[in-house]
Amino acid sequence: MSTDGFTTCLWFDGQAEEAAHFYVSLFKDSGIGAVTRYPEGGHQPTGTVLTVDFTANGQKFVALNGGPEFKFNEAISFQITCENQQEVDHYWTRLTEGGGEEGPCGWVKDRFGVSWQVVPSRLEEMFRDPDPVKAGRANKAMMSMRKLDIATLEKAYAGE
Repeated sequence: MSTDGFTTCLWFDGQAEEAAHFYVSLFKDSGIGAVTRYPEGGHQPTGTVLTVDFTANGQKFVALNGGPEFKFNEAISFQITCENQQEVDHYWTRLTEGGGEEGPCGWVKDRFGVSWQVVPSRLEEMFRDPDPVKAGRANKAMMSMRKLDIATLEKAYAGE
């Protein structure tokens, strides 16, 4: 087995190249790699994009135009850990643009149906607090939100 990690394969219905370019535009340390096309006699017209290798935020992916058989759902999501509200706002805005959907508790689906969790690193710290009352207040505040608001979470955590 290769020692250079895993590659996540994302199954699309004709949107693989568009999705790869979108994800590469979102994150640093990203780029498009090899693009393969359906050969003659394939499941799609000859020359149609079959796969796009890409890296997003240093992670390896392949976008596959596999057809309409499978759809994304929330059973798999990608978590983006954000250092501040500006990052939360940036990713939330970009992921919901063009037909994405806001979800509860910092979850969002992009326009391709891929689920993301846009989470401030500070929230993770709050949840790990040994004081269950403080952690519980932060959790309760989070449960009432769509896009996570760090200032509101901090107030709840502090009991204000």
